[in-house]
Amino acid sequence: MKIVVIGHGMVGHKFLESLQEAMPQGAHVSVLCEEPRPAYDRVHLSEFFSGKSADELSLVEPGFFDRGNVVLQLNARATAIDRAAKTVTVGSGETLSYDKLVIATGSYPFVPPVPGKDRPDCFVYRTIEDLEAMLECGARSKSGVVIGGGLLGLECAKALRDMKLQTHVVEFSPRLMALQVDAAGGAMLRRKIEDLGVQVHTQKNTVQIVDGEQARHRLVFADGTHLETDMLVFSAGIRPRDELARQAGLTLGPRGGIEIDDHCLTSDPDIYAVGECALWNGQIFGLVAPGYDMARVAARHLAGESAQFKGADMSTKLKLMGVDVASVGDAMGATAGSRSFQFSDERKQVYKKIVVSECGKKLLGAVLVGDANEYGTLQQMMLNGIDLPESPEFLILPQSDGKAKPGLGPDALPASAQICSCNNVSKGQICEAVGNGVTAIGELKSCTKAGTSCGGCVPLVTQIMKVEMKKRGLAVNNHLCEHFAYSRQELFHMIKVEGIRSFDDLLSRHGKGLGCHICKPVAASIFASCWNDFILNQDHARLQDSNDYFLGNIQKDGTYSVVPRMPGGEVTPDGLMAVAQVAKKYGLYTKITGGQRVDLFGARVEQLPSIWEELIAAGFESGHAYGKSLRTVKSCVGSTWCRYGVGDSVGLAVELENRYKGLRAPHKIKFGVSGCTRECAEAQGKDVGVIATDKGWNLYVCGNGGMKPRHAELLASDLSKEQLIAYIDRFLMFYVRTADRLQRTSVWRENLEGGLDYLKEVIVEDKLGLAAELEAEMQHVVDTYACEWKTAVTNPEVRKRFRQFVNSDQPDHHVIFVEERGQIRPAAPEERAAAARDLADQPA
Repeated sequence: MKIVVIGHGMVGHKFLESLQEAMPQGAHVSVLCEEPRPAYDRVHLSEFFSGKSADELSLVEPGFFDRGNVVLQLNARATAIDRAAKTVTVGSGETLSYDKLVIATGSYPFVPPVPGKDRPDCFVYRTIEDLEAMLECGARSKSGVVIGGGLLGLECAKALRDMKLQTHVVEFSPRLMALQVDAAGGAMLRRKIEDLGVQVHTQKNTVQIVDGEQARHRLVFADGTHLETDMLVFSAGIRPRDELARQAGLTLGPRGGIEIDDHCLTSDPDIYAVGECALWNGQIFGLVAPGYDMARVAARHLAGESAQFKGADMSTKLKLMGVDVASVGDAMGATAGSRSFQFSDERKQVYKKIVVSECGKKLLGAVLVGDANEYGTLQQMMLNGIDLPESPEFLILPQSDGKAKPGLGPDALPASAQICSCNNVSKGQICEAVGNGVTAIGELKSCTKAGTSCGGCVPLVTQIMKVEMKKRGLAVNNHLCEHFAYSRQELFHMIKVEGIRSFDDLLSRHGKGLGCHICKPVAASIFASCWNDFILNQDHARLQDSNDYFLGNIQKDGTYSVVPRMPGGEVTPDGLMAVAQVAKKYGLYTKITGGQRVDLFGARVEQLPSIWEELIAAGFESGHAYGKSLRTVKSCVGSTWCRYGVGDSVGLAVELENRYKGLRAPHKIKFGVSGCTRECAEAQGKDVGVIATDKGWNLYVCGNGGMKPRHAELLASDLSKEQLIAYIDRFLMFYVRTADRLQRTSVWRENLEGGLDYLKEVIVEDKLGLAAELEAEMQHVVDTYACEWKTAVTNPEVRKRFRQFVNSDQPDHHVIFVEERGQIRPAAPEERAAAARDLADQPA
């Protein structure tokens, strides 16, 4: 059988992968790709601007086309289909015959018919070639405009902003992402996008593009206003690539798109269409997951199996310019009789809405902007018709009483629930795999393909696997790695009880093999938590990851950041001058961090000891910005200066930071201390938060910002300073003892059986009788503290480690900076390439 595939994008390649699993005997596949490279990941295309290469974006596994039965032709555009002769003509003049034909031509960017749209430096955002042209233009531009405020338009805006252009988004409709979010959600999204430095212009109809006075182009709008820009990118939607089907006489929809049935067959029984070129039930699907589903259906049907495409869930969850946005089901509440619950927090810029049925029992849709943590729960409730809790509003309302949000456990999902939409894997398939003996997530991925594409479903997949294992009486494997058949908590107790102080000793007693990148840093962290030895001593240095090995955060260009500790954010003028002198001497980029201290970027590895020698001489210590340890204690000015303050927040913050600055933990820890309930230090978003009251101090725990923000919970109220420190000692050491590897306090708390009530019993009421022991362990850490950098710079053997090359003292000449706003920054890929060309052109 001869099979010809026209198009080798994401969906075309998914068809090939699916066909490999059920390839008809003797089949030969010819693939025509009009681009100069095989299929690549268009979903993450914007990562090309942040340094990801075309090879890294590729979706083709090495050796995929070496099997002989699938042949790929690049730069090969199909120009005609002859259905009678069953041939496809290529632009080169070659003719390919087929028994079965698959059209996977995708879509093309829609460019509004605006006079001036073809001017130089006007682009579309579709291929790597488009992005390369945009990079070239961006290097000689100051401003950029994206026409289109949808998903792809905002991705493109991020790319322009990353190119350091003054960025604008022009949208015809009244709001951004008009198809996914409602008016209130769009308004919140707009505020967040504008706060990131992108100017948004809605309800703007561009009528012509002409020469600008201050820039290359001027966009003239129907309302008489205008906007000038050096660079213009159209991202105003897509249209199906159906011209070949039209020429061949296949049935198309009234507005385009190749009509297909449930088997993805066109009006010709020997021709399939999949992806964005296909029209099913009058609908074009512009997301990759439905395209993947079509590809699987077409491959299975072509191989003689029974397979049908029944539409797709168009729910989406993405991070646009760092902003979480999600849309589920009937997000606009178009269903008759539907009702909605809405929550809006303008201070934190979070908007959430759920749409429920008239009876109040079923979820129809949802919109989430600024925080999309509930997306997985809401999507599964909607897809599987699961009954809502009695008070559905609490699905999206923040929790402040310590109780868990109403959620959705794996047991509530039916076997038919689709867990991995990219690869169409159901809960039943995962459970079946466990029944067949699969007990590891890697093995489960291999046999079901769940979680192998975007990866967003991996946490739920793992949860379902473990629940099913427990049901079947199997031991749930909590092994740290292949070298240790124990959890981090179990290893901690072994090291503590047996007094183990070296990795070799630990390995010989309780492990096997040589260790790996997982167990070595975990062991190093536990040794530091228990014994507080220098982390770069002869045994421990080889266990550390890159950041701890060089006592600095490695940046994307291979340089390091230097962060001297400024307890509570307090620093003297002499201290500031010392930091400034170091930054100026070594040509470092300086920035105030979110934790109220100064970060110095751009230090080469061989410069680090000298830099720290000068900072230590000026009275500074390591800020541990590189470690899984206490980072900062953020504070307001408190009662010392503020007329509202009721407690000395600065004094307490300094004391707390100096007490806990040497503590190594499973993950980084951040504190906040506010001098009154106005909360200027944002203590309720920290791992440990302290707020002054007229009766003492309130202690909050287990909050954090980051990818999954969590509000801290009140552990104890109106405490004296002595009580407060005792409770913090206990809390931190209990966390260090019991948390998993790389587990933040927020995640640890959510997984803690008994929740906040149990934590109160352990920390406040001393239910386990551990209080004195935990406090003593913390006091040992406090008493044995030593600045890591001071030890490093005074030890000649340790100093030898800080060099770029083993056999040379030369610096790395590939580190290239450019000047921006009076400071350095890492050169972008095109700037690095230009510098390399200049270097090559210099005479030897």
